[in-house]
Amino acid sequence: MTKRTATRSASTTTRTTRGARTSHDAKGVANMAKENLIGAIEGMGDIAETMVDTVSRITMGALKGSRAVSTEMLTMGSDVVTGVVHGVAETGSEIGDTARQVMLGTLRGTQQVGRATVDTVSANAAAMVRGAADVGSDVGRAARGAVEGAIDAARELGLSAEDAAAAAAHGALKAAGEISSTAVEQVKRAVTGTISGTKVVIKEPIRHSHSR
Repeated sequence: MTKRTATRSASTTTRTTRGARTSHDAKGVANMAKENLIGAIEGMGDIAETMVDTVSRITMGALKGSRAVSTEMLTMGSDVVTGVVHGVAETGSEIGDTARQVMLGTLRGTQQVGRATVDTVSANAAAMVRGAADVGSDVGRAARGAVEGAIDAARELGLSAEDAAAAAAHGALKAAGEISSTAVEQVKRAVTGTISGTKVVIKEPIRHSHSR
């Protein structure tokens, strides 16, 4: 399947499902994103090649109609990430291989519909880590990919690379704290130091919510 065909498929599907959604439904948004992604990438050899554009279109379809800067948009964006992560897993791919593209795609799609902020970056990174844990993927690789994607998107969002990286790292660590102490250590190792030429600074301490 070509890139043009894949993205057209994603756009068509989101138009169809968007009309049926009248209020925010976390499970519904996540399932829609998952099914749209699977439909768009089915038959592709290298899904990473078209992931950014496909995920961006799915995000735009899911968020259209919500207020430009709102809790609803923030929550729905996270739900899209969750659905996409689950979709990637169902295709037999490792989320760590595409987390960077997924993050960039969701942030770009959000910016096209409304405005992506540091809160958006943090929430999407958290959803990436939680989603990776849900499907049994490497949370450390997912977190690093989320930070890389945030750095890639920084200029488009009007953020500095440092602020975008810090927000993504914070969100990833916050989610890891909800999973386990082991997840926190894995994510901390993955996002500490310099990533894509940007020094990552965690601005707030992360407290463990669970340990196992």
